[in-house]
Amino acid sequence: MGVWKTDAVCRTDNPEAFARHRRRPLTPRAFGVFPALPACGTGFAVLQAHKNTQETHGMPLKAFCKQVLAAAAALVTLAAAAADGEIRIAHVYSRTGPLEAYGKQTAIGLQMGLDYATGGTMTVAGKKLVLIEKDDQGKPDLGKSLLAAAYGDDKADVAIGPTSSGVALAMLPVAEEYKKILLVEPAVADSITGDKWNKYIFRTGRNSSQDAISNAVALDKPGTVIATLAQDYAFGRDGVKAFKEAIKKAKVVHEEYLPTSTTDFTAGAQRLIDKLKDLPGRKLIWIVWAGAGNPFKIADLDLKRYGIEIATGGNILPAMAAYKNFPGMEGATYYYFGIPKNPVNEWLVANHYKQYKAPPDFFTAGGMTAGIAIVEALKKTGGDASANKLIATMEGLRFESPKGPMTFRKQDHQALQSMYHFKIKVDPAFPWGVPELVREIKAEEMDVPVRNTR
Repeated sequence: MGVWKTDAVCRTDNPEAFARHRRRPLTPRAFGVFPALPACGTGFAVLQAHKNTQETHGMPLKAFCKQVLAAAAALVTLAAAAADGEIRIAHVYSRTGPLEAYGKQTAIGLQMGLDYATGGTMTVAGKKLVLIEKDDQGKPDLGKSLLAAAYGDDKADVAIGPTSSGVALAMLPVAEEYKKILLVEPAVADSITGDKWNKYIFRTGRNSSQDAISNAVALDKPGTVIATLAQDYAFGRDGVKAFKEAIKKAKVVHEEYLPTSTTDFTAGAQRLIDKLKDLPGRKLIWIVWAGAGNPFKIADLDLKRYGIEIATGGNILPAMAAYKNFPGMEGATYYYFGIPKNPVNEWLVANHYKQYKAPPDFFTAGGMTAGIAIVEALKKTGGDASANKLIATMEGLRFESPKGPMTFRKQDHQALQSMYHFKIKVDPAFPWGVPELVREIKAEEMDVPVRNTR
């Protein structure tokens, strides 16, 4: 709350009197305490209109001005009271841009998670949940400014997002500056909960290490040589780094990084082939890719001629249409709607089919998980959304998700969770390659490194 600015006072027809007003500071005793309003704003326009049309109901303009100010004060009081009955959640994500498909799934899942966790009431401890959506377009600078606006202008208590790891890294310092929680979903890069982390950051999404360790379970065999193909930014580089650390029996012989905008993979694929073709043993290209572009086009270069196979992790269903060309391909995934067997996933699948006539996808589950996690934390705090209270509550918090139970690790606030070793099956009933479960890799089986310096 602040004192009205002098530009917003009621003006008179006397320039000298107005000049004296501008020189004399307003005080709470004179006008009361009000939030800062735009100079020469709506209040003055109304007053001036009343003055010009003499619609002051016989009152002197000064008295009429005082009545309007009193009404404004009442409105401010009502607004403050309403805000006290709300918990404002900002969702900053890629509604448009290269990762638009991922962002839209997350947004649907988040709304479903809030609905599920509140029993359809969208309230916690008597407070209404207000969801504020902002489109970062996959641009780090924009994401950073939108998060600052959400915390500062929109008075968001907590924020969720973003989609891109690059955007997430730009947003982390904003959460620390405003001392408010940022629950990262679904950005993956290890550095988010690693060397760039601060105490206001939690993550429900999997990180690069969880991706890497679970894929290593599927691929790390003696006599295997692996080359990696990844995007040249935090998601790709952190993913490959973690994968190399997780590999103990196989050998990584080459790393190929291409721009995120790549559509022609020929040159990169040729470098991969040249590194692998003359080596003995099983030869794999492990792909780490998100968003636009189809790196599986490299199969058009007749990799089988050199005995080279492709391996990768899970993805959204449209991207997995390309998996039909690779029956028997193994990898590990974060989520596929047909794999987890638990009440939360059953609710998600049934309700998503009901609303959208399609199964929930990879990032839908992540959005739902974020919604459940924040609601469960707020239930335990009695609706207190202050950062210190939430941090103390969320560290070590165990909660249910479409994947089963997850736990926020105290050291880095990363959600520990199961991953799924799969083998691709071609089923004519589905337009995508179906990831059949080989086995669930439980959280306690994965030694996920703590990469921050807490």
